[in-house]
Amino acid sequence: MYRRCRKTYAFAPDILTLEDALLVSKEELVDFMNRQIKIENDIVDSLNSALVDVRNPPVRGVLKGISLDSVKHAELYASAVKLLTSTPQALTQERLDEQKKLVEKHIRLEEELIQKLDKVVPTVDNPKVGFLLKAILADERRHHELLKMILEIIVHGETITEADWWDMIWKGVPFHGSPGG
Repeated sequence: MYRRCRKTYAFAPDILTLEDALLVSKEELVDFMNRQIKIENDIVDSLNSALVDVRNPPVRGVLKGISLDSVKHAELYASAVKLLTSTPQALTQERLDEQKKLVEKHIRLEEELIQKLDKVVPTVDNPKVGFLLKAILADERRHHELLKMILEIIVHGETITEADWWDMIWKGVPFHGSPGG
């Protein structure tokens, strides 16, 4: 079992804080993340099969968003497992430059979306529509911050640590992939 240093999660014993994760062995952490991948994939399957019968567009949209987030979470866990279990290949300068251009482009696109939503959201009278647009705006702001961190890593060519990846992945995510987030 995992050794705990701060919080005990009686309702979700497989969820660790970053501090907890650093206290477990690499093998335990990889095993934990592989189990989380399965859980995330189960969530995707469950939501996608339930979505067939959901006709309410906002409910359908939110549930589909959670499903897509779970796909993303499974992919991020798999990436973390890869970081722990293999040696990454160095990228050529050309590939780094391509990644930099791609990230810079998407930073600009996110900035434009944020500016548009910042103007539109205050003008929306319908509270349900306002709620949905605010959720989108919050996602866009998180995307923007993640992209800026990724760009900084690419530009400075820094070695990223496991802790940096976890901070980047989970910073600003309200429910860390649990239902409701």
